[in-house]
Amino acid sequence: MSPIEYLFRSGTSSKRICRIVVVPAKKFLIKGITHTGKVFRPSDWAERLCGVMSPFRPPGQQQLAGHLQYSPYVVPTTIGNLKCVIVDQRLEELEHMAMDFVISFARDNDLPFEDFSEDSSAHAKKV
Repeated sequence: MSPIEYLFRSGTSSKRICRIVVVPAKKFLIKGITHTGKVFRPSDWAERLCGVMSPFRPPGQQQLAGHLQYSPYVVPTTIGNLKCVIVDQRLEELEHMAMDFVISFARDNDLPFEDFSEDSSAHAKKV
């Protein structure tokens, strides 16, 4: 993904121009269908995986007591009728072993994963 550059004036009357460069997060998609074409079971695998990963969230963001909230880094979605999980690469920066767990889960269960862009999110429905 390409960096996005923002230019703005610092303060209301300042002639000083500030520059911020933001690099969009890279994401990938784990699909709920094996390489052999079988739909992965159990049918709630995406929600289970995301539930296990729910404690991994950005610094300062807390989970509400008594409520299940998915991590913004590991989110269940449906594309067509296929259960999928969107994984944000920033999970790796937060906790390397958590990212290893997610990747190992996909590999151990023969689930394909591919790059995911926000452009393709028009087809995705978050659960």
